[in-house]
Amino acid sequence: MSLAVSIQMDPMESVNINADSTFALALEAQRRGHALFHYLPTDLALKNGRVTAWVRPLSVRRQAGDHFTLGEAQLVDLATMDVVLMRQDPPFDMAYITATHLLEHIHPQTLVVNDPVHVRNAPEKLLVTHFPGLLPPTLITSDRRHILEFRNEYKDLVLKPLFGNGGAGVFHVKPDDENLNSLLEMFTQLYREPVMVQQYLPAVREGDKRVILVDGQAAGAVNRVPQAGEARSNLHVGGRAMKAALTARDREICEAIGPTLRARGLIFVGIDIIGNYLTEINVTSPTGIQEIDRFDTVCVEAQIWDAIELRRASTTRVPTA
Repeated sequence: MSLAVSIQMDPMESVNINADSTFALALEAQRRGHALFHYLPTDLALKNGRVTAWVRPLSVRRQAGDHFTLGEAQLVDLATMDVVLMRQDPPFDMAYITATHLLEHIHPQTLVVNDPVHVRNAPEKLLVTHFPGLLPPTLITSDRRHILEFRNEYKDLVLKPLFGNGGAGVFHVKPDDENLNSLLEMFTQLYREPVMVQQYLPAVREGDKRVILVDGQAAGAVNRVPQAGEARSNLHVGGRAMKAALTARDREICEAIGPTLRARGLIFVGIDIIGNYLTEINVTSPTGIQEIDRFDTVCVEAQIWDAIELRRASTTRVPTA
């Protein structure tokens, strides 16, 4: 089948062609003969019940410095598209949430990946809390008393902004660290939301494993090892990608959460596993496709498009007026 595919994402100029998962998805879609279009989240509009965007025809190629061509912008009713990939990077803020509300008007007749309702209802650090027994000891609160009590119990902590991304604002607070009160003051000034506090997992020194699930099934994994002296393993802050195999515990975690992801229309999901614990479920704009492809000689993006095409084929289109 040939599909009309709009990609809601950040500017094409910012794409790293050797790491960006959206770029890999676009290349695979183009290889399959799908027509690609690009637009920014700020190009969206809702007028009298119709969701439109200023889209530009897109072609891509794996050529550094010349990796895309965009055509002239045209105002398009997104209900006429077959698929919309919602792939802009977080932060998961009110602008992001508003975009999910707008795209909800066209889904599922136009298949939005991932389902915008469940993207909105599944922030990475909150969805994980629905799977007790899989995550490390965790506290979400704004109450300093709870945090101090949690520290007394677990000693070695990681402090995170609840809606942060990419490792920004993540702190390792050791048992003898005197900065906890100052950090809490800073978090209060910067964020209105509660913070997430977790027991520090020493296994992170061996890596924070990113596992990609496609329609609820594990498709592959890559290990991200932090630099010496760094508690964060995110690749863009210096983490090193390494080949990783799925352990029995990894598969147990995937089997536990997979049916929920599939039922919620979360086709492309990246989860983070440290040691034996699930720490995050990323549904907004997961990454890791290209690293897994290189280490395992697989094609995760092809698996994702197989799942998208299957869902698209099973959805009855409602003609637009």
